[in-house]
Amino acid sequence: MTEVLSREQRCALLAEAERDELVALADECLDDGAALRVLSGPEVGIVVAQVREPVLAERFLLGDVLACRVEVDLAGQVGWSIRLGEDRVAAVAAAVLDAEAEADRPRSARVDELCRTVADRLAAREVAEWAALAPTIVEFEELT
Repeated sequence: MTEVLSREQRCALLAEAERDELVALADECLDDGAALRVLSGPEVGIVVAQVREPVLAERFLLGDVLACRVEVDLAGQVGWSIRLGEDRVAAVAAAVLDAEAEADRPRSARVDELCRTVADRLAAREVAEWAALAPTIVEFEELT
């Protein structure tokens, strides 16, 4: 991934990042003394999860899942995050990183780097899952 991330892509990847990597980088972003204000949340609630099955690409409602949402103001820039689960600290950290990148502050390149790491990790996980499923593929032959 070398292209510039949209805000939607960045937030999606931050939602998949590990808690420890989010918190460590958010702490670095706050080391310069920038003012941080929590605008809303962190709120834990239920959202409806919609997924797309991989064969026909049809969408269906999977069910309700727990999610945590937060909005912050970092040095005048609003950051936003929603993550599955109830980890409020990770949600705040992801929102701080969104604000850092959106404002093009000093650690914004590190936020992009973290997003690329998460994207690579997700791609490797998907390849491993398909490799594990490959032996179960049934191939049919047509008799003529």
